[in-house]
Amino acid sequence: MGLGYTDVSNTQDLSPQAQSDMLVALLDGLSIDTVDLIANDSGGTIAQLFAAQHPTRVRTMLLTNCDVHENSPPPQMAGSIAKARAGVYDQKIALHLEDRVYARSASGIGGAAYIDPTSFSDDAIEYYLRPLVASPERRSQLNRYLAACEPNPLLAIEAALRRSPIPTRMVWGTADPLFPVRWAEWLDRTLPKSRGIRLVEGGKLFWPEERPDILASEAKALWAG
Repeated sequence: MGLGYTDVSNTQDLSPQAQSDMLVALLDGLSIDTVDLIANDSGGTIAQLFAAQHPTRVRTMLLTNCDVHENSPPPQMAGSIAKARAGVYDQKIALHLEDRVYARSASGIGGAAYIDPTSFSDDAIEYYLRPLVASPERRSQLNRYLAACEPNPLLAIEAALRRSPIPTRMVWGTADPLFPVRWAEWLDRTLPKSRGIRLVEGGKLFWPEERPDILASEAKALWAG
């Protein structure tokens, strides 16, 4: 909620807990009892909350580079969160749309999150980012979404994760400054049903978009038990 093409009210809670609760309501509405979770980035926060609070509804969980334990949100996000609280983070997203060189630079999403910044195509930039700044309401929701990443909601579920019955596999890019490999290792040590870690050498935050073959093969193997 609050990102992409999703319509929500201006008063909607956009916190990770609200997102997890929304998934519960969606599954209830669709009469779906159990799911296999795959999550990346801030979606990992939502997935872990869902898994900790509704363990019987999760068959398996596959986590790629994402928030974990104390690293939620990562300290590098402090400036962006401060801008979001000031209501101006949306301006950075707008700059990606106005300046494609910036979008693919080390300061933009392309250089920071992709192994090959050219993978962040013009079509992807438009599809991912245009809705976030399409109206004053959408800009406000983007800022509220990011600001709601604090306080960290994951510390409170550590005990639940330590007794989690869910088979979980970590597939982790090794070159992501936001979510280093040590956090995949923390999950591997913490989750009783961990199925180990596969490292993606040189992978950054959005490596699954560049190497969907790896993600698909790991998911199939996990689902096969």
